[in-house]
Amino acid sequence: MIKRVFVAMFLTSFATSVYADGDAVQQRQELLKAIGDAAKPVAAMLKGEAPFELATVKASLATVSANAKKLPALFPDDSKAGHDTHALPGIWSDKEKFNGLFQKLDSDATAASSTITDLPSLKAEMPKVFADCKACHDDFRAKK
Repeated sequence: MIKRVFVAMFLTSFATSVYADGDAVQQRQELLKAIGDAAKPVAAMLKGEAPFELATVKASLATVSANAKKLPALFPDDSKAGHDTHALPGIWSDKEKFNGLFQKLDSDATAASSTITDLPSLKAEMPKVFADCKACHDDFRAKK
């Protein structure tokens, strides 16, 4: 009985591991899309298309920070292709720089969240966060 339980646990663990590795592209795409979706209302505030709402800004930055922490693990070597990925090979050849951009994004989003209180502070802080996104897109994402 113990042997069967051990074998079942091993097989479940192995299957979960294989599924997780094969699903890395989809998972990272979902997290990156969530960052983009969270940024849209903040960008509208910056453009004057929407009124400033601190709760929306804080929620957006929380999403950015949380996802930036998760994303580096979702670029394993076996996820260079598939699921219509736009990831460039530089991700894997310059992993330190790539992962550093996520750390910077997390750090800047956290700092912005504690600093932003009104529209002027939003206009001062959010460009730093958006610049982190742009840096990654410029160096590590293929153009659509």
